[in-house]
Amino acid sequence: MAKILAENQTFKAENNSEKPKYYVLDMFPYPSGAGLHVGHPLGYIASDIYARYKRHQGFNVLHPQGYDSFGLPAEQYAIQTGQHPAITTAENIKTYRRQLDQIGFSFDWSREVRTSDPSYYKWTQWIFIQLFNSWYNNDSDKAEDISELENIFASEGNKKVNAVCDENVEYFTAEDWSGFDAKKKQQILLQYRLTYLAETEVNWCPALGTVLANDEIVNGVSERGGHSVIRKKMTQWSMRISAYAERLLQGLDKIDWTDSLKESQRNWIGKSVGASVSFNVIASETKQSPPSGVRGIEVFTTRPDTIFGVSFMTLAPEHELVSQITTPEQKAEVEAYIEATAKRSERDRMADVKTITGAFTGAYAEHPFTKAPIPIWIGDYVLAGYGTGAVMSVPCGDQRDYDFAKHFNIPIPNIFEGVDISEEAFSDKEKTIIANSDFLNGLNYKKATKRAIYELEKIGQGKGKTNYRLRDAVFSRQRYWGEPFPVYYVNGMPQMIDVEHLPIKLPEVEKYLPTETGEPPLGNATVWAWDTEKNEVVSNDLIDNKTIHPLELNTMPGWAGSSWYFNRYMDANNPNEFASKQALAYWQDVDLYIGGSEHATGHLLYSRFWQKFLFDKGLVPVDEYAKKLINQGMILGTSAFVYWTNIEFQVEKGENEISYLKKRIVVEDSGVLVTERFDKLIKEIKSEIFELYKKDFPNVNVEFIDGTLTVKQHVDISLLKGTSDVLDIEVFKSRIPEFKDSYFLSKNKNEFVTTREVEKMSKSKYNVVNPDSIVADYGADSLRLYEMFLGPLEQYKPWNTAGITGVHSFLKKLWKLYVDDNGLKVSDATPTKDNLKTLHKTIKKVQSDIENFSFNTSVSTFMIAVNEFTKQGCTSKEILEPLLVLISPYAPHIAEHLYACIQFNKIIEVENLPKDFKGISTAPFPEFDETHLVESTKNYPISFNGKMRFTMELPLDLSKDEIEKAVLEYEKTKDQLQGRTPKKVIVVPGKIVNIVG
Repeated sequence: MAKILAENQTFKAENNSEKPKYYVLDMFPYPSGAGLHVGHPLGYIASDIYARYKRHQGFNVLHPQGYDSFGLPAEQYAIQTGQHPAITTAENIKTYRRQLDQIGFSFDWSREVRTSDPSYYKWTQWIFIQLFNSWYNNDSDKAEDISELENIFASEGNKKVNAVCDENVEYFTAEDWSGFDAKKKQQILLQYRLTYLAETEVNWCPALGTVLANDEIVNGVSERGGHSVIRKKMTQWSMRISAYAERLLQGLDKIDWTDSLKESQRNWIGKSVGASVSFNVIASETKQSPPSGVRGIEVFTTRPDTIFGVSFMTLAPEHELVSQITTPEQKAEVEAYIEATAKRSERDRMADVKTITGAFTGAYAEHPFTKAPIPIWIGDYVLAGYGTGAVMSVPCGDQRDYDFAKHFNIPIPNIFEGVDISEEAFSDKEKTIIANSDFLNGLNYKKATKRAIYELEKIGQGKGKTNYRLRDAVFSRQRYWGEPFPVYYVNGMPQMIDVEHLPIKLPEVEKYLPTETGEPPLGNATVWAWDTEKNEVVSNDLIDNKTIHPLELNTMPGWAGSSWYFNRYMDANNPNEFASKQALAYWQDVDLYIGGSEHATGHLLYSRFWQKFLFDKGLVPVDEYAKKLINQGMILGTSAFVYWTNIEFQVEKGENEISYLKKRIVVEDSGVLVTERFDKLIKEIKSEIFELYKKDFPNVNVEFIDGTLTVKQHVDISLLKGTSDVLDIEVFKSRIPEFKDSYFLSKNKNEFVTTREVEKMSKSKYNVVNPDSIVADYGADSLRLYEMFLGPLEQYKPWNTAGITGVHSFLKKLWKLYVDDNGLKVSDATPTKDNLKTLHKTIKKVQSDIENFSFNTSVSTFMIAVNEFTKQGCTSKEILEPLLVLISPYAPHIAEHLYACIQFNKIIEVENLPKDFKGISTAPFPEFDETHLVESTKNYPISFNGKMRFTMELPLDLSKDEIEKAVLEYEKTKDQLQGRTPKKVIVVPGKIVNIVG
């Protein structure tokens, strides 16, 4: 059937259809060498159900798929084996495609994209060029062409330009601009461009030879491989995402994304309102002139009301001023501290609130109001990339400052009225009344904040400011397998390659490691220079820095290609533009996006940034690309564990000849090591050793010395017997050499039961279940139904292969509803009232479940419906055909097959279907008819003196008198009364009848 559907392009979406559009998107996968495990399809199955449902409803559904095919694993494999990452990636994609196809996804494969395909990354390079040629105008609140900025510079200089740009931009006039040479102008423009080159503090991973983004670091080490990460200054390409901070925040209010994901982005963007304050630097406590060339220290604070509580300043160890202001006496201590800090990641430093470290620079700042000298320290709890990389430390109002001051014996002045700070800092803004603060005395937090900002502005040492935690995103990676930059260098300045010459393809290299001189892997390329006359890549030997120049050696990060792929799907095969205006106008945006919440502050933030930029440039019709986003949960693995310990024996072979033997004992749990069974095993091993040596050493003596600590070890679940917890010991010993001669101690002599724990499904935890084996044993529909049946889509739930038998049995029962030993049972019989009631009850529930993404309860509903139809002996085509349409989004294979049998009125094998057979995919979704659920009769319980004796079915539209008359005339009533006249008859229409007396 899949072949017919593919040949007929059943799932192909049209870019100009009269049908309403609906765009369902999955976060596209990175094609790893291991292929899919059963946890991966969870979101794909959910999106496929919804896509199929919308097709049944008459929508033109775009449900594409592709591959995020640039990535570090393929590159690391290339480093180990020498195989080109493109070959590895292509092989991996074949595996993924085979697995996706066998599960039966209704993807429009005619729109497949691969981020590593030059025809795709041509447009990633093109978008990079658009960013390079743009600046952010705060007045218009959007990105504009850099040529407009150049015109402003030429006509009036930059003093009035309200742009998002580098800090410390120097002012110049129009006359100055005209006098600058070309290089100087380019350097100035780099300070404004939306993608720019700058020396940046980065997370450098020596083992991987590349820069890592914050979201690629977990617990202070690289997410990939667990390697150490240090902070290092490097010249890098960066994206000025900070320009969009406020719009990224505001945009969250108009998209239907999960609250938790929105909150993650809000926290990452980190908006805070306060003041920018400038502290002048002075050489020492007594000398007031600053060191030569040193400007003031800019800090951002949300508490300008506490400015009189500042008793020291703290700079990030990486702050550019540290080297300029540190005194000779403090230089050695400061440099040693900076070196130690560089070995810690930013996340480590932010999370570690217990360790207090720092170093005094020897320099001082001047308080803007009191003019008192304030010592300047460096501390790793201040980050160079957040705010200005400097804080005014108010120990009485901030616990970290308080702990720092206590540790280094720095004064802690109290500026809060009626508050004891002898034990801890006071940070309750709402209860704050300022004291010991000159003109702020007696004011509350809000009034003191306004007054402090006013006074700072008056003396020119501060102003009100809104700050964001969001920092510009480093866009360079020192890797081979990524998008090449469309950039060459003239006199050290970056130049963009014209669009008509794209794509700039990755060159061939002999080695995928950095060069011996520390350059990125592209430094190994011998043909990697740009000829500006021929407009082509040529040999490095031809570089003359006149017409032939060196190309950029870094590549783009993993998130580059995924930041716009949703737009490419709209017009995936367009060779002339990233997507046509017509296609973009038709599809507009993604209606439903399904993917993991782990991408909240990575892909999902960067892609929103790129979309807003493209919108500013008039290239896309909307500034948010996904209306609704659902984060699917995770299917967890059930890991297997054994415990083992090495025990040591002393073997005395003779008077002066002693040796030691180690034996490994494997147990079901660590408690076994203190049992009689363990002691018995020790005696048995001693006896074995004795027997081994006694022939050559008749007087040998064997003693048990000690056991090492017990080790808990993962066991590959493929080494368990069937779906049980029992370890196949012989296979385990043969597969893992270090356990070949081990002793196994279990509670039951006949079997060794492993300990099971639920963990993330991962190759490293040996708990991966391959969908290939599940499909082979139970069928793809069983896999699809079971993944949905496990629980609500957004929840985490453990996989248990034994549990799939339930849905597998259901599918067998479904087949039997349609087919028996004599063939197809479906007939033209008129449906009964009960048939219609069950069908429409099912339609109502399933439609509601799909609309609310409650797929797990739909599976239960199908089971109930099939049971009811079986009991009813239903064979009516009028009932059973729409039932298949309801089930088909969940179990398309069996639904397609049975639907074909109904259409041809016989059992027909899929391979015998005519090539033009349309199948169930475009059949209309059944319409719910409420009248079939409206009850026309009521089965009344008839009671006598409060005791129910029998039931009686009566029409619901009878009046009280009519109900009473019918009941009293009923033969069973007469039998109960035996000629008596009841005293009273209580009738509650629609509920009960009670006869008294």
